[in-house]
Amino acid sequence: MAKNHRKPLENNDYLAATQTEEITSREYGQPWPDYELLDAGDGKKLERWGKIITIRPEIQADFKPGWSYAQWQDIAHWEFEEQSSIQGRWLNIKPHAPEQWLISYGNLNFGLKLTKFKHVGLFPEQQANWRFIQERVRAGQKILNLFAYTGAASLVARATGAEVVHVDSVRQMITWANENRERSHLSDIKWVLEDALKFAQRELKRGNQYDGIIMDPPAWGLGVKGEKWKLENQLSSLIETAYGLMHPGAFLILNTYSPKVELADLAASAGQYFSANQLEIKQLWMPTKTAKELYCGNLLRAIK
Repeated sequence: MAKNHRKPLENNDYLAATQTEEITSREYGQPWPDYELLDAGDGKKLERWGKIITIRPEIQADFKPGWSYAQWQDIAHWEFEEQSSIQGRWLNIKPHAPEQWLISYGNLNFGLKLTKFKHVGLFPEQQANWRFIQERVRAGQKILNLFAYTGAASLVARATGAEVVHVDSVRQMITWANENRERSHLSDIKWVLEDALKFAQRELKRGNQYDGIIMDPPAWGLGVKGEKWKLENQLSSLIETAYGLMHPGAFLILNTYSPKVELADLAASAGQYFSANQLEIKQLWMPTKTAKELYCGNLLRAIK
């Protein structure tokens, strides 16, 4: 998608506002006792997960780090080396460093492990949305988590007493999320192994509605049956379907980490269903211990 390629909607002040960088607002995920973004720069980021420190590639870290690479290497346990655009291998820096370990967020416990896709099982910038969920969700409400990965948002919602439906198209992610549920001593999350958009569209046909919908879709990927997925092609359908599934007063959280989906794209798509005073569209960032700031994608929240 070209930048600001869509024609602004008439009388949509929100869309016009999002197209001027000067007034772009930010929200920050915050560190917690078991996670810190220590430093970032030169295309990498240095993170502490409990007692384990990793170095991972990060395309948005296009600035100079606060510490030297030698300092990074001195404290890190693992560094991810890219071997292709989609995968690579982990280099062991500290002998006997574990390949799997546990961390906590409040009363929730997560199993982390080294994967060939550079991920370890948690997207820490989502702490900004976990806070929102904890503040807004009440016991007995129905929450739908689409593209739900290893289940952090599902667990946060379930811990409030909500009924949670967790949808992901990768069986291994469902298994990982269920293990995190067990570690966190929670029960009764409904697991759905299916393409997220297709499931949501069927829920719409069934007349089901929710008090909250959470979506963190990948920029691209494959469905259960190998279907190709590109977020920029599905964005409008995702928002339209989510709107139809929402009770009055329900919330929508939608994260994007795609270079082809900009703030104006989110505003244009969401503006077809939500009024300006129902919408919050901003950038998601994480602060580092060295006073750097790392861009982590775009964020849409809406209240119906």
